Amino acid sequence: MSHLLLLVPFAALILANLLPRRARAAATGIAFAVLALQTVTVLLPPLGLADWSFFNPVDAIIGLHVSMDNLSTLLLVSAGLAGMASLLAAGPGLKTGRERFLFANLVLVAVIGINGISMVRDLFSLYVFIEVTAVATFILVALRHGVDAYEGAWKYLILSAVASVLMLSSVALFLLVEGGASLEAVAHSLGSPGPIPWIAATLFLCGLFIKGGLVPFHGWLADAYSSAPAPASIFMAGIVTKASGVFALIRLAQSVFGDALAARWIFLVVGAVTLVVGAFLALTQTDMKRMLAYSSVSQVGYIVLALGGSPQLGIIAAALHFFNHAVSKSQLFTNAEAIEEQLGTISMDRLGGLGSRMPVTAGTSAVASLSIAGLPPLAGFWSKLLIVIALWQVGQYAFAAIAILTSLVTLGYFLSLQRRVFFGTPGAEWASAREARGRLLVPALALSLITVAIGLAFPLVLSLLLGGGQ
Repeated sequence: MSHLLLLVPFAALILANLLPRRARAAATGIAFAVLALQTVTVLLPPLGLADWSFFNPVDAIIGLHVSMDNLSTLLLVSAGLAGMASLLAAGPGLKTGRERFLFANLVLVAVIGINGISMVRDLFSLYVFIEVTAVATFILVALRHGVDAYEGAWKYLILSAVASVLMLSSVALFLLVEGGASLEAVAHSLGSPGPIPWIAATLFLCGLFIKGGLVPFHGWLADAYSSAPAPASIFMAGIVTKASGVFALIRLAQSVFGDALAARWIFLVVGAVTLVVGAFLALTQTDMKRMLAYSSVSQVGYIVLALGGSPQLGIIAAALHFFNHAVSKSQLFTNAEAIEEQLGTISMDRLGGLGSRMPVTAGTSAVASLSIAGLPPLAGFWSKLLIVIALWQVGQYAFAAIAILTSLVTLGYFLSLQRRVFFGTPGAEWASAREARGRLLVPALALSLITVAIGLAFPLVLSLLLGGGQ
């Protein structure tokens, strides 16, 4: 059924654009249905509840070399959850029918790219699907016209173009030295003498670092997240940038680099610098969305740091933290939209006392914040614990200590967010503030429940992840 995960969203995209103008409001429902179907469909086989092997003849007819494993399932489910949350938020967050119609179309385009990223097994196809996702993202950032939106989209476009050049150069070098760019051929090439394969691999990694917003290529990310419409921020922060950069890094660490010492040190250094710089940048912000954006930079650093640990456990830890962060960050950006919709601002210096006015938003925000900070028994605690253990197993005690200490900084800026936004006495200007509408509360509550459930059912989750995506 791998090919259907590309064909169904494509067919839905065509269907949405064939609708008569007066029926285009249904495009959001079509996109939501596709994501819901995708999420349920890919979850059933790992749980032993379905077998889709009867679709194999369809895959054979189409002939595109794609395949699914546990890592693919993780990305597809993450994309489904983040996409559904953003589509639910599109009603309150996008004011015109035209904006909502365009948003639904762009989400479907991005989903085609993300689904392809999850299943391809060669560098060129990986690059193509990353670019499909990126093109949709440029437009998502600038969907609501304005100087800030255009500036954020432009920065992303320029740096993404640099990343594209690096990645295509890498593919060209692998074609020259190995005659192919499949993951197996690349892994074989790295084992041969000579510096060219490792130069090519480094170029591709740098491209992924830019796409994923890792330090020192993180400058575009906060501007893009904060200037995009709120539903686009939910989708981008939840899955898009992680799929474009970080998931590809996990895939390469699993299938190409293995326990190669040089690659592990690249992951360790880049991951550690990213998580520390992102955390301290988040600590200094007064705008809620910019704080969450820099928090994303930091948490991506944790995922990359895990790839420098024990090869098998590091992949599991990175995959679990990838999913946990996708869920929690989608939820926090949903909370930010709820606050902005009710109060017209997300400046934390102006807010305060909203816990009594918006108790559901405050409670779900606390769950996501504490999970990302790594407090038990929430989901984020377990993924961070696995990251520390993976580092400890290979003797990287200093990097394990950095991961633990930076979690304290993470806890600090999230406690600051909770205090400044939800604690205290509401100001007179917020006397009429009320809880958000249902289309923002439903995804916030659902994602919070997932965070709690994964934390409490962690042994079951770990048994599904064992094997590092095999």
